[in-house]
Order: sequence, then structure tokens, then C-alpha cells
Amino acid sequence: MLTVGGNGSDAMTLRRTRVKRALRVERLGQTAASVCWICSLFFYGISSIGDWLQLCAASAWLLANIAASTARKAE
Repeated sequence: MLTVGGNGSDAMTLRRTRVKRALRVERLGQTAASVCWICSLFFYGISSIGDWLQLCAASAWLLANIAASTARKAE
């Protein structure tokens, strides 16, 4: 059901907040670092258990950054 001043503006505000949070320098730096870490593992090759553990750590770091960027802030 459509209402005047309904959820449309609230959704847009929430979206802007998420984009603002995702584009912060700290978040962009951490995301770039984790992506570079993942790429370096594939570039140099995965040949040992330690490489797989590094891939898991870098992937977890990337997922944590994405989750923190998209999560709703407690108000």
C-alpha cells in the first residue's frame, strides 16, 4: 500500500548511509588490502596448507568488511 511520506524516503536514506559507510577511506583501504592479498595468493600459487589458511583469512577479512558496510547501524 502506498502512503504519503512512507518507506520510500526511509529506504533512500538507508541506502545513502550504506554507500557513505562503504566509501569511507578506512573501509576502502581494508577492502583493497584484502582483495590484493587474495590476488597475490592466486598469482604466486597455492601450494601448501599455509596458503589455504591465508586464503581463508583474507576471504574472511573481505567478507567482514562487506558485512560491516551493509549492516544496519543500531539506533
